[in-house]
Amino acid sequence: MKIVILSNDHAWTYNLRKEVIEAIINEGHKVILVLSYGKKIDKLVEMGCEFVDIPFEGRGMNFLKELKLFFNYKRILKKLKPDMVLTYTIKPNIYGGYVCGKLGIPFIANITGLGTAVENKSLFQPIFIKLYKKGLKKAKMVFFQNKENMLFMQSNKILQGNYHILPGSGVNLNYFAPLPYKKETKIKFVFISRVMKEKGIDQYLEAAQYIISKYENVEFHICGFCEMEYEEKLQKYIDNKTVIYHGMLDDIREVLKDIHCTVHPTYYPEGLSNVLLESSACARPIITTNRSGCREVIDDGVNGFIVEQQNSSDLIEKIEKFLSLTWEEREAMGVAGRRKVEREFDRQMVVDAYIREIEDM
Repeated sequence: MKIVILSNDHAWTYNLRKEVIEAIINEGHKVILVLSYGKKIDKLVEMGCEFVDIPFEGRGMNFLKELKLFFNYKRILKKLKPDMVLTYTIKPNIYGGYVCGKLGIPFIANITGLGTAVENKSLFQPIFIKLYKKGLKKAKMVFFQNKENMLFMQSNKILQGNYHILPGSGVNLNYFAPLPYKKETKIKFVFISRVMKEKGIDQYLEAAQYIISKYENVEFHICGFCEMEYEEKLQKYIDNKTVIYHGMLDDIREVLKDIHCTVHPTYYPEGLSNVLLESSACARPIITTNRSGCREVIDDGVNGFIVEQQNSSDLIEKIEKFLSLTWEEREAMGVAGRRKVEREFDRQMVVDAYIREIEDM
């Protein structure tokens, strides 16, 4: 079969979908990727994929650009005539799904998170709900990454066909293997995410500033792209040595090997946090928020601690609680996290679900 994948980003497509793509190719199918070019595309082409380059802006809502993306999908899918299409993220799900429905092409959608405009009540929410209804109307299968997203679409009567919950994107348990837990006097925390408001960076910086002023044996690290609006603020925290900033990393294992706990205080509408999955797979304790996309990965007090969203005081309290633990107790939390992802979030589960749907054509 000829299978087209509509996605939003070269790095996410490679890092999170590689095993699914490999399995599809190994089954003898042709895979064609439709998205904007990035350096990870070369690796996907080496695996055997074909590639169609189109302009794509994941976060923008310029009407003319959105219209252009829609007509690009229509033009490309009419030309390629695929047997099946796999869509990931909001715009491919909505625009690509609608085009597939009109052209009679079976497609599988993956809801990787609803997005702020959909999850939060606003003037735009009813518009996006209508768009989702049109986009997903004829989906062969809709995969969800958490229960709350599924319930939201059920309650808004968006779902009309088959749907199923996956364990997020899963995690490659071989690549993200347990890392030695270093026994040091200095305890190191890390924030791994885009540096933006909804990811909880303000709470992390406030907590870091307080803890650094009170304890001598701590370090706070940050990894990820920094949004322009936070560049000046982040630089101040770097200059006064409150945080250590690593920028964008190709391999977060290089930082995790020296880290004792991953802090993910997000309140962004996540599908299921890959940061938490990958940190847990590497046997690192986690501190994260009590919201969908995060709470699924944590058993409070077992492999880390849960904090309330946008609550710096609660985050400080849980970091201090973590600091009060013995080295053995911290290490045991990391081991418990690894066991949890082995039981519940192996990426092979995601691969098998996709292959079953494709073979059911």
